[in-house]
Amino acid sequence: MPGLSPISVPSRPGSRATAAAGLIAGALALASCAQQVGYYPAKGDVKPHPNVARAQTLPIHGIDVSRWQGRIDWAAVRAAGTQFAFIKATEGGDHIDPRFSENWYGAARAGVPRGAYHFMYWCRPADQQASWFRRSVPSDPTALPPVLDLEWNGHSRTCPRKLPRETALAEVKLMLREMEAHTGKRPIIYTDITFHRDVLEGELHDYPHWVRSVAAEPHERYRNRQWTLWQYTTTGRVPGIGGDVDRNAFYGSAADWAKFLATDCDPRQHHRLAAQGACNGK
Repeated sequence: MPGLSPISVPSRPGSRATAAAGLIAGALALASCAQQVGYYPAKGDVKPHPNVARAQTLPIHGIDVSRWQGRIDWAAVRAAGTQFAFIKATEGGDHIDPRFSENWYGAARAGVPRGAYHFMYWCRPADQQASWFRRSVPSDPTALPPVLDLEWNGHSRTCPRKLPRETALAEVKLMLREMEAHTGKRPIIYTDITFHRDVLEGELHDYPHWVRSVAAEPHERYRNRQWTLWQYTTTGRVPGIGGDVDRNAFYGSAADWAKFLATDCDPRQHHRLAAQGACNGK
C-alpha cells in the first residue's frame, strides 16, 4: 500500500554478540519448554500425513504467519512450545502486511523468536523492493535472520509473469545482499518446488534454504539441496491462532539450532562458509 510510513525502530542497547547470546538462551529455554509441554498436533492427526509424523520427530518447530491468521494470542503460541515464527512484512515495493507491526512486537513481548519475510514481486525492480524492505522492517539485533520468499505467482492479477532464469537470479542476489546489509544477518531463502527447479537448483548454496514440501520429504522433491527449514503442512493448528497455519521444522537438534542463531549459517556448512567470510559469528 503506497504512502505507508516506516515502522519506528526502538533503540536496543548492547552488541550483536550480546543480542545473539540472549536469543540463543531464549531458544534453548523454549526447546526445553517444548519438551515438557509437548508440541501441538496438526489438524486431523488421528491419521496424520506421513510427512507430519516424520517432521514431528524433529525437535525444533515453528510457524509462519501473515494477516490471514487474524489476531494472534502470542502468549498462547509461545506456551504451546513454538520455538520460532516468521512474520510477513513486505511484498514488492509498496505493500506491507497490515498485521506486521502487531505481530512483530506481539511475538517479541511473548518471547517468541521472530524474523520478517519479504515476498518477491516479479514486476518490480529488486532495488525498489529492497528500499521498501529497509523502510518497513526494523533492523533488530535480537531478530532471526530475514527471509526472502521466492515463488512464481501465476494466479496474481497484477503480475503473473516469470522471468528468465539469469534475470531472476540477478534480482534475487541483489535483494539478498540488501537484506543482509540492512539486518546484519544472512537471509534465509524460502522457496517451493517449481521455483527451485526453474531458478535455484544448483545455485546459492551459501544461503540457508527453507523449502515447502507437504506431500513428500524434502530430499524427494529438491535435487541437490541441503535444507535448513522444512514447511511440512499448511493446515496446522496452534493454540493462540484461530484457523490453519503453516508449520515448519528445523533439520537438527537444539544445539544445531543454537549454532544457527549464532552464525546465521547452517552448522553443517559453517566451516566452509566461515572460510569464505560468509558466516557471522565464530
